[in-house]
Amino acid sequence: MDLGISGKRALVLAASRGLGLGIAKALAAEGVHVLICGRSEEKLKDNVEAIRAAGGKADYEVADLADGHFVEQMIHAVHDILGGIDILVNNTGGPTPGTAEEMDGDTLDMFFQTMVVRVITLTNAFLPLMKTQGFGRILTVASSGVFEPIPNLALSNTLRGALVGWNKTLSSEVASYGVTANMLLPGRIHTDRIDELDGANAKRQGKSLDEVRAASVKSIPAQRLGTVEEFAAAGAFLCSAQASYITGTMLRVDGGAAKSN
Repeated sequence: MDLGISGKRALVLAASRGLGLGIAKALAAEGVHVLICGRSEEKLKDNVEAIRAAGGKADYEVADLADGHFVEQMIHAVHDILGGIDILVNNTGGPTPGTAEEMDGDTLDMFFQTMVVRVITLTNAFLPLMKTQGFGRILTVASSGVFEPIPNLALSNTLRGALVGWNKTLSSEVASYGVTANMLLPGRIHTDRIDELDGANAKRQGKSLDEVRAASVKSIPAQRLGTVEEFAAAGAFLCSAQASYITGTMLRVDGGAAKSN
């Protein structure tokens, strides 16, 4: 299927690895000029070279969501490198694991700034252009924890949940302008992040990594972890021309793991 977005311009946040990089590659394969950002210039440079070698168009900007000037920096980068924007992929990675009782004010505020405030502020900065041109795709990567809280990920469950109300509200405000706003929720997708979380859970439970991994896979009806490519394909579709009547939704990519409807 031709997704109808060849020639469009996309900014993908936190795309030096994992889910963000996967979505960037999927969009580039559809002819989208992607601008990826992250903290590691070495990884970003390698990723851009790989996308270009596969026939895609890509550039990078070294940037840190924790930097107070992040939003301003990305606005300038989009203007200077892309010359505008059609697709914004809000991906922030995940906060440190821990229980609800372990959350403290300083940590909560720090991650609230990087995972919520900067996502909303950056999106608002690009909305006027998207509305004027009559086309825009806002895709926010969150977590299946917004449906069913994930044990020992209290910060993630809390902060990503805040984005749910924002996304739904925004989607109704901009739909008449040809701008969609959707959320993509990964379940157990095999990334470095999942390896890190499984390692933390193994340590907390006093089990081996293999034991923790086997237990998690057993709970998934598909009986396996998802791949980044599967997840990214769903993201690319939500950014497509064909998905113009899909907005305000949350799409789970979890192999059927969620128990709720």
